[in-house]
Amino acid sequence: MIVTVVAEMLAKPGREADLRRELLDMVEKTRPEEGCVQYDLHEGIGEPGRFVFYENWASEETLKAHSESAHLKAFGAKAAELVAERRVLRYTRIA
Repeated sequence: MIVTVVAEMLAKPGREADLRRELLDMVEKTRPEEGCVQYDLHEGIGEPGRFVFYENWASEETLKAHSESAHLKAFGAKAAELVAERRVLRYTRIA
């Protein structure tokens, strides 16, 4: 069962470029992970510093492994300095 994640983040004022750099690094490290079907990063049109990840994972287990990865934990440690708002939503495909 494919698990879809939509993760939205808004950079703190003045930290837009820093957050963008960290998120691009996350893409590079995450795409090779086992079970990563799709891991795309988007930035808001006319709204620099608002980012959305659109992710598809092969299973809950592979998503859990991603959640426990060293690079995601490292980002989590930096997030308080960079992220003003964050929302993570999980879905399952029904059609």
